[in-house]
Amino acid sequence: MTAATWLTLAGLGAFHGLNPAMGWLFAVARGLQERSRRVLLASLPPIALGHLASVGVVAALVTATRSVAASTAVAVTGGVLLVGFGLWRLLSRRHFRWAGMRLSNAQLAGWSFLMSSAHGAGLMLLPVLLAEPVAGAGHTGHLAAAPAGALPGLAAAGVHTVAMFGVALAAAVTVYEVLGVGVLRRAWFNVDRLWAGVLVAAGVVTLVAAA
Repeated sequence: MTAATWLTLAGLGAFHGLNPAMGWLFAVARGLQERSRRVLLASLPPIALGHLASVGVVAALVTATRSVAASTAVAVTGGVLLVGFGLWRLLSRRHFRWAGMRLSNAQLAGWSFLMSSAHGAGLMLLPVLLAEPVAGAGHTGHLAAAPAGALPGLAAAGVHTVAMFGVALAAAVTVYEVLGVGVLRRAWFNVDRLWAGVLVAAGVVTLVAAA
């Protein structure tokens, strides 16, 4: 992967980190509930781990199974999913509700995995991953190469999640120390709508590239 690809993956991770639905707002709420910055900080690694698992599954599957023959089919399917999921999020009036605040680390990671998957976090990486050249283009269909082919996807998910974690950490600490959750209820713009719009845009880019 090129430097531009890594930077794009990190940028998407930073965008995910800014989105309060990805978990930092939940971490802030737990910290305020327990009146402890330590609780806030301890909540973020399991959240990042769940996000990594969600994104890693999609990224590994894409990089492990793609071939010259399958790339177009994967791109078109992924693009349609992106556009459809993004439009559903834009048009839906339903919002995910926070789970109970007293969760173990394992439960917190599981919640983050489900939340990231429900928001299509891994799908947003499709345009970046599918834009990469296909390795072993002359040897399509070799299933034995699939495990090794998944490694770039896992590395991409790792870089993406590190950026997500860093931005989420900065946002959570800033809100906890300076603003508080009450200010967000009054002043925070609708990131969920922005998120959905970016999903639709990513889907369109994927479909155009596949065409």
